[in-house]
Amino acid sequence: MTRSATTSIDLNADLGEGFGHWRLTDDEQLLSVVTSANVACGFHAGDPAIMRRVCALAAERGVRIGAQVSYRDLAGFGRRSMDVPSDELAAEVAYQIGALEVFARAAGSPVSYVKPHGALYNRVVHDEEQAAAVVEGVLLAGTGLPVLGLPGSRLLAAAERAGLPVVTEAFADRAYTPGATLVPRGRDGAVVSDPDAVVARAVSMALDGTVVSESGERVAVGAGSLCLHGDTPGAVDLARRVRAALEAAGVSVAAFA
Repeated sequence: MTRSATTSIDLNADLGEGFGHWRLTDDEQLLSVVTSANVACGFHAGDPAIMRRVCALAAERGVRIGAQVSYRDLAGFGRRSMDVPSDELAAEVAYQIGALEVFARAAGSPVSYVKPHGALYNRVVHDEEQAAAVVEGVLLAGTGLPVLGLPGSRLLAAAERAGLPVVTEAFADRAYTPGATLVPRGRDGAVVSDPDAVVARAVSMALDGTVVSESGERVAVGAGSLCLHGDTPGAVDLARRVRAALEAAGVSVAAFA
């Protein structure tokens, strides 16, 4: 699903990003705003109790459940790139989807899509081998699920070749390069922290399918889904502002078809 501009857009957030007594995201409040929930599946964050709770809350509120798959990297929150053999990565992706599916189905709302997290997300923008492994993992899970990713990425190309539906995604709270990829998190300004700027970027992405890159150039980022990070300080208030601004601009906020 690739669109340069749209009057309807999905709003997603990363949820369930805790472990044991540690909590990072305000899942309950964010689930009152977003239309799709990228649920951590235990490799970068999340544990069985958290996954079960978030799936139950999402199903109760009519929010679509997505499997946010990652490198096996709890210590690094999945933000460290790893050279995982293709067969191993495919198996780990399938494992994560299957784990979340148990809790989603128990809640009455099965897993509806797959989205890589962190370093894996960025790696499969350019890495053909790892992108193919992620797609193999989705196929191995036997679900034929849509894959959420960056427009023009190797991941979405591989998913399309495999016959999987694809959904393009944009990030209102992340800086973009002139090549329309995300600025690496280690670089200054990679995360857009000004709430007014995030809101303005979200509206531009939805209405025009564009955003101003770090170089000042406007680049195309047409997307069917808009992501806000749940671990951003003030994430709930920001998500509410973004949704209100989108709706005020005449954009319908709804889960992707």
